[in-house]
Amino acid sequence: MNNFKNIQIKSIQTSTRARFKPKSKAPSSQRAKIIKKDSAFKWFLIILMIIILGFLSGGIGSIVTDRIILPYLSTIPFFERYEFFKSNQPVTIQKNEKVTVNEESGIIAAVKKISPAVVSVISTRDARGFFGDVFQQKGGGTGFILTNDGLIATNKHVVADTGAKYTVVTSDGKNYEAQILARDPSNDFAVIKIQAENLPVAELGNSGDLEVGQKVIAIGNTLGEYQNTVTTGVVSAIGRSVQAGDGMFQSESLEDVIQTDAAINPGNSGGPLVNIQGQVIGINTAIDRQGQLIGFAIPIDNIKTAIDSVIREGKIVRPYIGVRLIPITPELANLNKLPVEKGALIYSGDPNLLPILPGSPAQKAGFKEMDIITRVNEQEIDENHSLTTLLQKYKPGDEITLTVIREGKNLEIKVVLGKMDEKE
Repeated sequence: MNNFKNIQIKSIQTSTRARFKPKSKAPSSQRAKIIKKDSAFKWFLIILMIIILGFLSGGIGSIVTDRIILPYLSTIPFFERYEFFKSNQPVTIQKNEKVTVNEESGIIAAVKKISPAVVSVISTRDARGFFGDVFQQKGGGTGFILTNDGLIATNKHVVADTGAKYTVVTSDGKNYEAQILARDPSNDFAVIKIQAENLPVAELGNSGDLEVGQKVIAIGNTLGEYQNTVTTGVVSAIGRSVQAGDGMFQSESLEDVIQTDAAINPGNSGGPLVNIQGQVIGINTAIDRQGQLIGFAIPIDNIKTAIDSVIREGKIVRPYIGVRLIPITPELANLNKLPVEKGALIYSGDPNLLPILPGSPAQKAGFKEMDIITRVNEQEIDENHSLTTLLQKYKPGDEITLTVIREGKNLEIKVVLGKMDEKE
């Protein structure tokens, strides 16, 4: 049947006498159909070329094609069979763009953001030589500015010499005499103060969001001479426990620290470890002298409460329960036939040291030597969450519930946290 519904071909009236039908020619109605089809096909090719040119030329051509040509074609019966011409809806092309972060530019931006808040901490003291001559002994470390009125974070071992004089050199080259405001009794962290105003401040991030393999940047006063030296690396591990010392002062155990392969050199101590956003996520504190590219940083989350207490009270105040502990490992549990492979065992290991301090919150709550603490409230103690670290989330005076294994029985003991400051 005829597909051209709106085109009516009138039949040709012929004589009643003779109806001559030449064999060489098609009937007139058939010729009309052929002519119409040929004409429509030519129009189709022309319009198709216009559409192609419109898309290629863009701009005005595409607008004309979309707003004039296509609507016009939709009114021609020939094109009614094609849904493309019937649609009056705009065609939306969705473009998925993948944004690639340029690592190099990210590092540069992060360094520019944090550098104004990074300072050098220089220690000086008079020392006497072999022949009695007096000379000035110098040491160096790094810090970063916490408040615009001069509170600065650094390592405790950087300012451990009580007989030394400390000077802070800011990024603009100005020198300030520094006062030791607070030393953390349970971490390698200290806060010093300079008299200044409108100082640039470091932005603190969240170390709890760190992942192994994440890019980090260490900034510090390398070797005590080269101010604001930048090194980069990745987070190699989290939740490490290390024994740290500087060769002069008493060593201490550092728990739950960040391990990184970003070079941390002598003089970098106390400087910030930052993420690609330029936020401080740790304080550079130690290096493994036995291995290359092994450095450690204290997670910033572990000292935020200490920073808050300095701002509020002018000193670092830590919560404590008053026990000596040994972290339980699978090896320790197997060797001593302990009922669990993780937790904290109350044990001193030294006959001259008491496992539970007299008058401490732990003694008042009834803890005993060989108790195994497995939980702080609902948080389980494991290799990434030590008891000491978990306690730092609370304030002195808070009541917590500790889950304890004693002689094979599970107990829940409530204890009110005590206050531990630098003098204790």
